[in-house]
Amino acid sequence: MSNKEIRELLAKLQDEIQKTELDDDTRSLVRDLDADIHGLLEKEDGGAATDTVLEKARALETNFASGHPTIERFMREVIDVLVRMGI
Repeated sequence: MSNKEIRELLAKLQDEIQKTELDDDTRSLVRDLDADIHGLLEKEDGGAATDTVLEKARALETNFASGHPTIERFMREVIDVLVRMGI
C-alpha cells in the first residue's frame, strides 16, 4: 500500500471520528496517532518510534471495540497496513 493510500485511509478514519460522539481525550489520542503516522510516512526527524505508533493504534482499537465497531474496523485496517508497510 502506498503512502497515498494510507493517507486516504487515515482521512476516512478522521471522517468517522468526526461523526461519532467521543470524549476529548479519545479525540486527542486519535489526533496524536494520526500525526505520528504522518511523521513516519514523511520520515521527519523526531517522528514517533514504530513500536510506539503500533501500541497506540492497538490501544485505540481495543478502546473502540465495544462501543464503536466501525471505528474499530478502521483502526484494524490502519494497523494491518502499517504492519504490511513495515512501519
